Amino acid sequence: MLATPVHMNTAGAGLPAPGVLAAMTGQLTLEAELGPYEAEQLRAKELTSTVYAKLAELTGARADEIALFGSATDAWCRTVCQLRIPPGSRLWVTRYEYAGNLIALQRIARAKGCELEVIPSLPDGELDLDWVRASLDERVAVVSAVHMPSGAGVVLPVAEVGALLAAGSDAAYIVDACQTVGQLPVDVRAIGCHALTGAGRKFLRGPRGSGFAYLSAALRNRVEPAWYDLHVAEARSLREHQVTDRTAAAFETAERSNAIVLGLLAATEYTLHGPGGPAAEVQAALLDAVITTPGIRLLAPRPVPAAIVSFVHERCPAERIVAGLAADGITGWVAHGAHTPLYLAAEGVSEFVRTSVHHYTSAADIELFRRSLRRVTEEA
Repeated sequence: MLATPVHMNTAGAGLPAPGVLAAMTGQLTLEAELGPYEAEQLRAKELTSTVYAKLAELTGARADEIALFGSATDAWCRTVCQLRIPPGSRLWVTRYEYAGNLIALQRIARAKGCELEVIPSLPDGELDLDWVRASLDERVAVVSAVHMPSGAGVVLPVAEVGALLAAGSDAAYIVDACQTVGQLPVDVRAIGCHALTGAGRKFLRGPRGSGFAYLSAALRNRVEPAWYDLHVAEARSLREHQVTDRTAAAFETAERSNAIVLGLLAATEYTLHGPGGPAAEVQAALLDAVITTPGIRLLAPRPVPAAIVSFVHERCPAERIVAGLAADGITGWVAHGAHTPLYLAAEGVSEFVRTSVHHYTSAADIELFRRSLRRVTEEA
């Protein structure tokens, strides 16, 4: 049997939380024994009510403001790409924008003659909130911010941005919380966003193929879905249909994997009552292990302890480092600068090593990582 590795790729996908595997395999077993529809009926409350209530509790939302999707990108694009955006609007992003979101905004900008603009950053990497305050006008239609980018341990001041927008803007405020749900406290009321998207597979420790969104009523009123599935609409005649559900669930598809939804529910319940995010001392030790290794350049605006620490080495390619770590039983990840194009790719970073920790990472794990990283880079 293979030894259990030290998992330092939570930013890609975390180790499934206790209860996730049992919830998923239990549902699949029931489907095999009884039939999928029949097994669904046995878990109807969890699938149609409890999972929404628990995700709402996790994010400070209401259950009717939660929608389930196959991924966070699916949630983000299916929401933002259907916004009613006036031609010639200004669309704001930060330099940490995820490439998948940026591509969607580029297509919107081209189709509607909008201007894509980057909120400037200060020398320390923080957003220039004075610029935000001074530059807001009635043409700003969308503001998109990642709570934490996938390639660097930066936590953006999303609540401060929300407060500025609430004071003087009608812009739709969208927050990508892929890397923070399950790691940091997330409260949509405190943030002041109109929509927030999250992934099941990362720090929430749910299954792949799961994601969700908080969609406020104000946001839903500004979106015209291209279609409605049969769980929220009825075709009344050849030319008429009626939407029967105006909650956030109207953005979903009716068909989905019940095993995945139940796995997401198990992960959410564990997060609500579990140990929280990575320990502060583990984050500090990870940062120290990286920045004290000769030849390494930290990929962050400033050296602040975080759950995600990314770097490049002056001689040793990222693939070689990750392979060397794997030989010592440590899982890192070769990440791509193109996934954060306005920050990492713009600085000439094509491939880099991304390490990420969670509450299951111990001080001993970080010490093992420190010794392995030093060995691999010294041999380069």
